[in-house]
Amino acid sequence: MAREKFQTLTEQMFYILLCLQRECCGVDVMDRVARMTGGRVTIGPGTLYSLLDSFQRGGFIQETRVEGRKRSYQITVKGRLRLEEEVRRLRRQTEDYAKYGEEVRA
Repeated sequence: MAREKFQTLTEQMFYILLCLQRECCGVDVMDRVARMTGGRVTIGPGTLYSLLDSFQRGGFIQETRVEGRKRSYQITVKGRLRLEEEVRRLRRQTEDYAKYGEEVRA
């Protein structure tokens, strides 16, 4: 069975939504993600603008401002709910690791 789009988020998706809790443009998103993660996660322009388009079509973000070629975005309520669900999913995974990882290490 095929997985529903955005059922789980990649690291790039997660950090884009996290950044867009405050309005910003694409270049700002790339810079913020690199700063947040100490350079561990980078997002190239092709990936970024493809994901921004997908998120916008899915109702997870909205375009807030256009100044020439510069477009700014912000997360929507639907996007915030999806981000919060992803955080809960990741927490459950780390809890499972803490609980069952001990069995493997013992």
